[in-house]
Amino acid sequence: MTTTQETEDQSKPGPLVGVRVIEVGDRIGEYCGLVLAGLGAEVIKVEPPEGAESRRMGPFVDDVPDPEKSLHFWTYNRGKRSVVLDLDTDDGRSGLEELVAGGDVLLDATPVGYLDERGLGSATLRGRLPELVVARMTPFGEEGPRKDWKASDLVHLALGGQVMNNGYDPNPSGEYDLPPVAAQLDHSYAVAGEQLAFTVIAALISRRRTGQGQHLSCAVHEALAKNTEGDLMSWVCLRTPFNRQTCRHSAPNVSIHRSIFQTKDGRWILASTRNAKLLGPFLEKYGIGDEISDGSDEKTKDSRVLPGMEGGAARNMDAVEHTVRRYLFEDVPWREAQEAGLMWVPVRKPHESAYDEHWLQRGTYGDIEHPELGRSLRYPLSKWIATETAWVKPDPAPRLDQHGDLRTTITPRPLERSSLIVPERLSQHGQPWALQGVRVLDFTWMLASAGATRFLAALGADVIKVEWHKNLDPRRGGNPVGGREAREAATGPVPSQWPADLGGPVGAQYNNKNPGKRGISLNVKHPKGLEMARRMVAESTIVAEGFSPGVMESWGLGYDELRKIKSDIIYAKQSGMGTAGIYGRFRTIGPVAQAFAGTSEMSGLADPFPPAGWGYSYLDWYGAYSFALAILSAVYHRDVTGEGQAIDASQSEVGIFMTGVPALDYQVNGREWQRAGNRSPYATAAPEGLYKAKGHDRWIAITCANDADWVALAKEAGHIEWLSHADFATAADRHRNRAALDRLIQTWTAEQEPFGLMQRLQAVGIAAGVAQTAQDRVENDPQLASLEWLTELDATNFGHWPVAAPSVKMCDTPQYAGGQVGRGAPIYGEHNYEVYEELLGLSRDEVDELAEEDAI
Repeated sequence: MTTTQETEDQSKPGPLVGVRVIEVGDRIGEYCGLVLAGLGAEVIKVEPPEGAESRRMGPFVDDVPDPEKSLHFWTYNRGKRSVVLDLDTDDGRSGLEELVAGGDVLLDATPVGYLDERGLGSATLRGRLPELVVARMTPFGEEGPRKDWKASDLVHLALGGQVMNNGYDPNPSGEYDLPPVAAQLDHSYAVAGEQLAFTVIAALISRRRTGQGQHLSCAVHEALAKNTEGDLMSWVCLRTPFNRQTCRHSAPNVSIHRSIFQTKDGRWILASTRNAKLLGPFLEKYGIGDEISDGSDEKTKDSRVLPGMEGGAARNMDAVEHTVRRYLFEDVPWREAQEAGLMWVPVRKPHESAYDEHWLQRGTYGDIEHPELGRSLRYPLSKWIATETAWVKPDPAPRLDQHGDLRTTITPRPLERSSLIVPERLSQHGQPWALQGVRVLDFTWMLASAGATRFLAALGADVIKVEWHKNLDPRRGGNPVGGREAREAATGPVPSQWPADLGGPVGAQYNNKNPGKRGISLNVKHPKGLEMARRMVAESTIVAEGFSPGVMESWGLGYDELRKIKSDIIYAKQSGMGTAGIYGRFRTIGPVAQAFAGTSEMSGLADPFPPAGWGYSYLDWYGAYSFALAILSAVYHRDVTGEGQAIDASQSEVGIFMTGVPALDYQVNGREWQRAGNRSPYATAAPEGLYKAKGHDRWIAITCANDADWVALAKEAGHIEWLSHADFATAADRHRNRAALDRLIQTWTAEQEPFGLMQRLQAVGIAAGVAQTAQDRVENDPQLASLEWLTELDATNFGHWPVAAPSVKMCDTPQYAGGQVGRGAPIYGEHNYEVYEELLGLSRDEVDELAEEDAI
């Protein structure tokens, strides 16, 4: 089926058309290469003679292992080209040099020191090819005490903090009787890969202006450690830990409000029970509207309540459950609930969105022909819609060495320099910014959109955050009573206070989402305020927003109006479902988008347990990464062509992009995704899992990928007799008897101190990592400390506090979380005088007069 959007997009170029990427290394870099290929870059995958590691990863067509029929490889390498080079030979090394000489970016995911030992390290190559951008992806970084540690996707998710934010409610005594739960399917490499991808584009933008490439370095561990949304700043500023809870945001307290409800046929619906004003009238048609509470009878309040979710009580859950339980999954009136303003969505399996009319209309999916199967397969191919560019429809993943002749035909190309001349400003590091001269008029709020412009500020863009006091970006507290001094002296949780007024403290979470920005107040509903906004558009490169669809248009600031003001303006918006399509006005927050995208179902213990969801709100931070990618791809396209454009992005599509493997498995093998706890249903490593360790709620991730790992584990455990156990003699035996093997391993690990055990296992070459809390990451992780993963910034009326530093190091245009202003998040209207004088030439008296008129 070819969609209307797909037909339109086929006539549009990818924003990175003309860029050539040479990808080398193992699978931790494949997601980054996939994204760059999807945006139109030519990605040449260099494989060893035996083929890439991911060719040997299941599932396979008809479940028959075949390096040319791995559905994992097909998913993450579509649209790429394959060239075989043996880098242990002179011929192979010279072949890589030839390819790199004809490329723009070297995406290097080889082990630390691998290319240097072969005379092909970043410094050597850039010495010969100064225009080359080297994008380096490593498990733990290129420097630091743990740079040589081994990892797996599961180990990264444990050390990064994801698993301790994800799992099931504790028992009534408050004790966790089940392990935390990891996300699935190379989740960690996607989180890091997305951040590296948008930084690659920033480096390409900088290169067009300077003629110089540079070295980029991304540690998967660092990228994950700051990807957990709430727990990090809660610990940094309040010394308050977060707790995991079923299919809900992790939070300081476990909420009594369930979020998912079971249908008659055993499926699940995620349904908000909190908005009493909307829930009562909606359920009245079922005769139970008078059962709804406004929350006044509730004895305890949740620690986390979002706008539009106020009120509610335990009995509201009973009413919703009574309603949902009477329906089959396909018949639940969730669309009607959405139309009534309620955040209800089905908890979909990861393949199901591929058949939803909304995503088909948007061109989120595309059908790729597979001649070897005699049919086409449907892949998630697009994360946003744009007016001038499009995600490209790729060829299927290449056969091994399918494009081997590229080595002899590829030739260097002259770099096209930008004609744009902008004043150079130096960063805190005394070096230029990557985004010289870029200005963002920032109407974003919350995390998924505001987080994106945070990254642009760290790259040097002038980001001007626009707010109006009647619709403020939620500050969400996080302000410790007694400030930094009280926090540093504390031995337990520090009480939190909310801002007393609009100019008060901005809050720890807000500060981490908006550092480096300037802040102004502006009432665009006032004629003078609207005119000021329009004048500032004329001085901007980008207008970004994260409101519900139609809000900016209602103010007279939609794309059609904006491009009348400035023809090359970039207008970028992100919502839960995307504006175009039949669900354009449906409401979401991170967990709602996750459920709808099919990703919540991908995490949890096997039936009859419910889905665990992703409690660190994956689609909030990850939505921010993807939105930054969308904006920067448009900036690059504008720099090359002079064209602006409008972008319509959605959080749900970001999640859908991660469902490619199970979607293919369903189409090829007829198999629906089945949750399997902390091991992927496709994985072969055994033992692999999260195992109980000594201490309260302490767990350790261990991955034994091969026989050598298994032997090393048995020896380190002092249980050499495990090696002679008939049920565990071979890798196939261990995989077949995983449940018994896991019980055996946990009997041993339960008596071991977790951090000491991690050190011992890593010392003998086994991938292992403690399931770290925010406290562990902030206070006890020497690798994160060596990477300088947090940056101290001053914020007005809040104080001097750490925020997360950008995850990707750039050697020539280093990022800085404080941006050009060198500070944390702005208070309401903090830069009114400065911005309005600079952009509009207004005096302080004129600004004061506009404030008195309620225009600003």
